Amino acid sequence: MPSEIFNVDKFVEMSAIAKYCHVKRLKETVKLKLRTPSRLYTLKVEPINSDEIIKKLKCEIREL
Repeated sequence: MPSEIFNVDKFVEMSAIAKYCHVKRLKETVKLKLRTPSRLYTLKVEPINSDEIIKKLKCEIREL
């Protein structure tokens, strides 16, 4: 089961142990899905803030 995270700093910190991050761009939000060895974590952000967060991630980025 995926877990939703609401803290951006925690999400970026967890990206260090992640295999990859899927980026799914929708009309109103951007979903970031972080795959770690044990679990899938998701974060919903506004399209304006998404590029800044994606640059901070320390894993492979995969656009969907």
